[in-house]
Amino acid sequence: MAHITEASERPILKSKVFLYVTEFFSGMSVMAAELGASRLLAPYFSSSQIVWTIIIGTIMIALALGAVFGGKWADKDPNPDKLYMRIMIAAVWISLIPLVGKYLILIISGLLIVTVSTNFLIIAAFISCAIIFVPPLFLLGTVTAGLNKFATTSLEDNASVVGRLSACNTIGSILGTFLPTFVTIPAVGTFVSFLIFSGALLIIPLAYFISIKAHRVACAVSAVMFVATSCVSPLTGFAFWETNLAYEGESIYNYLQVKNLSDRTILSTNVLFGVQSVTMKDPGLTGMYYDTALAAPALADKADSALILGMGTGTYARQLKQYYPDMAITGVEIDQKITNLAGQYFSEPSDVPVSTYDGRAWLAASRDSYDVIMVDAYQDITIPFQMSSTEFFSMVREHLNPGGVMVVNMNMVSDGRGSINEALSDTIASVFGAGNVLTADVPNTTNRELFAKKSSAGQSASDMKQVAKADRLCQRTYARTSSSELQWYMEKVAGRFAAVQHPDSSSTILTDDKAPVEVLGMRAIDQIIAQEAGPYREILQKEGIGGLLRAVQ
Repeated sequence: MAHITEASERPILKSKVFLYVTEFFSGMSVMAAELGASRLLAPYFSSSQIVWTIIIGTIMIALALGAVFGGKWADKDPNPDKLYMRIMIAAVWISLIPLVGKYLILIISGLLIVTVSTNFLIIAAFISCAIIFVPPLFLLGTVTAGLNKFATTSLEDNASVVGRLSACNTIGSILGTFLPTFVTIPAVGTFVSFLIFSGALLIIPLAYFISIKAHRVACAVSAVMFVATSCVSPLTGFAFWETNLAYEGESIYNYLQVKNLSDRTILSTNVLFGVQSVTMKDPGLTGMYYDTALAAPALADKADSALILGMGTGTYARQLKQYYPDMAITGVEIDQKITNLAGQYFSEPSDVPVSTYDGRAWLAASRDSYDVIMVDAYQDITIPFQMSSTEFFSMVREHLNPGGVMVVNMNMVSDGRGSINEALSDTIASVFGAGNVLTADVPNTTNRELFAKKSSAGQSASDMKQVAKADRLCQRTYARTSSSELQWYMEKVAGRFAAVQHPDSSSTILTDDKAPVEVLGMRAIDQIIAQEAGPYREILQKEGIGGLLRAVQ
């Protein structure tokens, strides 16, 4: 048999152990690259189910095509040199991803933002995955078929060999799944994780070619490229254009960026969308959605206690402590690293206990109730469905004291039938009653604050509307805070209040069983991009690329 002859000429392949080791590291690299892809794309496109679907689907396509072509190539030309050359190219390609990938993502996003009208997130993420990840994973997809060709010596043990190869691939995939998530990414970050796994994979073809004294130039070039990218990649960040970052790193859950500005310190978990937390260097209002959310304690019957789901670095807690110093505040934040940054960079109040927990799971275990509950867990453009459903908002309502108020930060202003904000508003109104729900848009932002009140016994829905009037809201605010500044701002907030109508049969009510928040959120992204990029699209259509370049200079 031709393939037996080819393999027998390579001493390193006489033992099948090396073939199994090759399969093991191939499987590990595939899964490590897939998890790395999610972390590479998340700071630019979010980590929503849509992005994960695109990553998994694109990679599965690459592996399927690799399996088909790998089988054909193994039958046509059973030369192990070509197989290990493909593995070496894949390893070097993966090592270059942390250095080159972020630039490609930004170029692709920039081109699409002025040319694509709908489904920006899907198209941008798909093209980015196709260009960055499909080529190396296609090459790794050819490995199993090629190894099977060399490992099989007779039909008698063919099934056993295939089974062992599959087992090695699976075990490698298991390690490639757990190690990045729980070990390498939290410890050294996404960029170095790519280098760790690509380096482990590169050792395999290098060992093969060195043992047979072949392709020395290719081996040397590959080694030099790997060393070069290993030296340069860790020195560059996701937001490589930023010059005033106090911190850039990663946790199990998030990409984290702390920026120190002249008047404030801000935390972002996405390099393209939004600010998650802020600390003002001078006391007072922040100019962000937290100020509007301060209407919640004035709308509530009492303002003695507050729970913050999605504590972040404690911005809302600081604002509450500033204006309501006697309020007892509890925070819940799923990401311990954000809590650590809060103490290091953001002066989080030391007398506010913070639990490291998922917000909904914490509510399920708690028996306490509060006058104000802030839901600020809709991060960037990622909205967790389990904190968007009727079941969740019913749980929040149960933890409110009578007359208590829930405030929800909805961070993507979008209107019209089928929008994410309409779905959230209708869902909350179905739980609290339409007359008990108000919204207020935040000027000069894409944020909208929603306020929902749990009526006390004997109260009617009109009671909240009466309190929300400017004179009542200002009067109560000043009586509770003695702050003329906050009283003045609450007058502005009262002018922005809008009542949420009772949901009808055509309304989208989100439930644990059906909450298409990713699709609804994607529509909001398209709407925001259309508003922001509209003028540039017109310039591109009228004046071409030259006019567009002049406009952005």
